[in-house]
Amino acid sequence: MSRNVLLAAVILAAGVTATGAHAQEVGEVGVDWLGNDIIVEAIRDPKVDGVTCHVAYFERGMIDRLQKGNWFEDPSNSALSCRQTGPIKIGDIALGEGGEEVFKQGISLVWKKQVVNRIYDKANDTLIYLSHTRQVQDGSAKMAISTVPLYGEDVVWSQGKPQ
Repeated sequence: MSRNVLLAAVILAAGVTATGAHAQEVGEVGVDWLGNDIIVEAIRDPKVDGVTCHVAYFERGMIDRLQKGNWFEDPSNSALSCRQTGPIKIGDIALGEGGEEVFKQGISLVWKKQVVNRIYDKANDTLIYLSHTRQVQDGSAKMAISTVPLYGEDVVWSQGKPQ
């Protein structure tokens, strides 16, 4: 097997595909003797300086995977909290109702992705961050939401504030 094919297989097996933002692991809490952990990651919004989201999710250990089967994926549960962590400067963000994807990472061998989307709520001058799982079939209803109010803050819009 060529080195590039081997590297691609390792990346695919890890299931990690980030878009835009990159997660930095800031905590790991062991929850039981089976090797199951709760991972906490910090994600900086690549188009909004001064906003950091913290995502917590469950990572199954090898013993748990062997005992229960379903070897190739982690649960869809996640928690999300986003806050202002510095001066806010908003770049060229999507302003439509669907917002835009800020972060994505694989939580299964191939198809299941944990995603964080950002939506701008113009009426309330607030950034909304939504964490959810995307699956090819049987989409997950498990989600978490967090908001960063912009009202009263000294916010710089690189493209001008939407009117």
